[in-house]
Amino acid sequence: MEQSDRKEESEKRDADRAEASRNAEEKLLQLADSLYHQFQQGIVPYISLPSRTKGNIEFSSKDDVWVYGDQETVRSVKTVRGAKTMLKTVHLSELLINEHLKNNRGSTLREIYYISENWDIAKFHEQAESDRLIEDLEIVTSLHREDFHVRPEEDGAAVFGPLRLEEKTRRGEKEMHCQDDVGEAGYQIPFNVDNIKFISHDARMVMA
Repeated sequence: MEQSDRKEESEKRDADRAEASRNAEEKLLQLADSLYHQFQQGIVPYISLPSRTKGNIEFSSKDDVWVYGDQETVRSVKTVRGAKTMLKTVHLSELLINEHLKNNRGSTLREIYYISENWDIAKFHEQAESDRLIEDLEIVTSLHREDFHVRPEEDGAAVFGPLRLEEKTRRGEKEMHCQDDVGEAGYQIPFNVDNIKFISHDARMVMA
């Protein structure tokens, strides 16, 4: 019975991941479709994004995090610089759809920067540029980079101390104590922290 339950849980997680990939693909295609229709209607293609200024950052008491406010900035192809940025955005979206989501593959942020070396004038000049465009796509689609199968780095950070948490794994939910149940290297923080739930800790501050 337990083996059957695990199989059902595994199948459900696989189905959820497949659905998440389809949703991410649909959101990216909607962005491309929007730009295409702007071209057709004789409108200079543009994307509206939250302004990344200090005055446009607000604290969300609901989610207990800092979020962007209502101020927006428009990115269009009116200038050469804007056109190149839009071109890079489209190239990046195509990579995420055809290489990541359709083939169930993934890349780190660093790998995406190197992949762009083959994009001619659309290649990124530095990793910070590709990182910003990934963040733009997160904002426009209201998704996380993990939904695009993008990881921060190959090796994440680790934590060691009196912290008990619960993590969703392929075999179900697993409880872990980050001092008693780990080796000297500590608990390796996964790239998708949404799968972690804190159970108990006595930390007053966390420094990263």
